[in-house]
Amino acid sequence: MKNCLTIAGSDCSGGAGIQADLKTFSALGCYGMSAITSVVAENTGRVISSMSVSPSVIYDQIEAVFSDIRVDAVKIGMLPDAGAMHAVTAALMKFDPEIVVCDPIIAATAGTELMQGAALSTFINTVIPMCTLLTPNIPEAEKLLGCTISDFTDIKAAALSLFAHGAGAVLIKGGHLDGEATDVLFDGKQFHIYSHERIAATTTHGTGCTLSSAIAAFQAQGEPLPEAVAKAKDYVTGAIEHGINIGKGHGPLGHFYRLLPESPGKEDK
Repeated sequence: MKNCLTIAGSDCSGGAGIQADLKTFSALGCYGMSAITSVVAENTGRVISSMSVSPSVIYDQIEAVFSDIRVDAVKIGMLPDAGAMHAVTAALMKFDPEIVVCDPIIAATAGTELMQGAALSTFINTVIPMCTLLTPNIPEAEKLLGCTISDFTDIKAAALSLFAHGAGAVLIKGGHLDGEATDVLFDGKQFHIYSHERIAATTTHGTGCTLSSAIAAFQAQGEPLPEAVAKAKDYVTGAIEHGINIGKGHGPLGHFYRLLPESPGKEDK
């Protein structure tokens, strides 16, 4: 069994953050571990409050895992401030994991900003160069680059720009543009295009967390990056289709739909 570590925030509603990451690791046959960067009070509709974990405790969590357990892949999610970013990069520089997939959590699904603007430059200069894969959606890529992305050509240009900032590879999720949803992966040498029909569903809370964790899990299991992305996207599509209809906002994905005979689905309340 491969071991995957998520470094991210905690979502008390269970749909995103480390909760989604750990479910994804388990569903895909990996052993999941976590280092919590922020405790977030949120539900399917809104973020109420959050509290950052101290940088020293973030570092200690990561060190505790690496000093005792083999880590085959790391997923990075919410890094709320510059202190958290410096703690994470210091730990990763020390332990030098082979796979580091980063989902730059800048805002929650409900729209609340989770990474303050002053921390963006720190993220760009310290975190991005540590990543073997960066997985922003279009608004996140726009925020990181200070640009506007309007079409497929812009997506490719943004991927190249983020690669130039030091990421080993870049996957830009194109779901925010009109028309067919198209994701673009630049693996450092060439582009890979993933197009799919849109899914009419509101059970999308934690989609980005789940996708990045799934990519990390598949890479940990030996899949080359383009294939890991394709498999992760297939898994996420199924998890959305088997999403759990709870709460008053965007419900969570059904992470265990491949494993449970009666997986939670649209009829659950």
